[in-house]
Amino acid sequence: MKTVNTPMASYGVEPGIRFALLLDGRGGCKQIDMAGVCVWKPGDGVIWLHLERDHPAAATWVNKEGRFDSFVAEALLEEETRPRVEPVEDGLLIILRGVCATSPEEAMEPGPEIDLVPLHLWVDADRVVSLRDSGHYITALRDIRAALEKGKGPHRSGDLLALIGEKLVRDLEPVLDAMDEEVDELDEMIFHGEASEVRERLKLLRRRSVQLRRYLAPQRDALNRIEHDDAPWLIERDKLRLREVIDKLMRFIEYLDAIRDRTGILHDDLSTVISEKIARNSNRLAALAALLLPPSVVAGLFGMNVGGIPGVNDTWAFVVIVAFVTVTSVATLWALRRIGWL
Repeated sequence: MKTVNTPMASYGVEPGIRFALLLDGRGGCKQIDMAGVCVWKPGDGVIWLHLERDHPAAATWVNKEGRFDSFVAEALLEEETRPRVEPVEDGLLIILRGVCATSPEEAMEPGPEIDLVPLHLWVDADRVVSLRDSGHYITALRDIRAALEKGKGPHRSGDLLALIGEKLVRDLEPVLDAMDEEVDELDEMIFHGEASEVRERLKLLRRRSVQLRRYLAPQRDALNRIEHDDAPWLIERDKLRLREVIDKLMRFIEYLDAIRDRTGILHDDLSTVISEKIARNSNRLAALAALLLPPSVVAGLFGMNVGGIPGVNDTWAFVVIVAFVTVTSVATLWALRRIGWL
């Protein structure tokens, strides 16, 4: 079998293939190229082939050289997918979701949305074929590959599958912690009256929690189905590890429910704060109108262009009117303060 002399830290050298590793059964591996994949036989050891799902070369290999059932090949290349598991003969067709990370070649700021990358898997006793879109990057697979390069990786296909599940769920924890911290920050901002920018952030946070739960619930069901499958290459230790992953996923789903409930409470608090602010401003405008009412009435009465207006020929009339308006305004101000409008 032909091996590649390039360092194993490199990937994506050949079109459509990210890497191809041949596990040695002792925690290590060696990298092979596509020619080596084509001449590989089950007796050579467990092979892990990672492809770009949306690349024509990967689609050609899956359809023509992968020796997959037509149903499996179509599902592996499907674009819109939700987490699920389908047993086919002695293998498992698995579709999971992982958090998209930044590629080592790129330095991008994370966006407001959480990008959950579809990871399509075919796993049997002798090979693991994984596919993800070329524009995405999953930290879990990078970490497993790094462990294999150090001789501390999985030994079998079932071991590799359990480790992929563990790493995918592990990457969710910092995301949920960041969301919980943001909820606390928004709570403090509302408490201190800084509600101007809370509404938009709260809307994005609720959207992220709903988006995560939408995929985590079926992912829990999919992993639970793997854990109960009777595939001969899944030993009891692999199933125990998957059970731990399922328990952690259940806790994460409960965590998301709590975040969703807290954001609902914060939304109600924000609405209350905004309503109180509107009511307070309305009271101030009403108080201002009440203060201006006596002068406006007097000015309107004495400004009419009709005969019989008193004090036209008296020099003291203006002083009396000013005094009357002043006393009336002070009395109105006292009354407004008494009833709590000012």
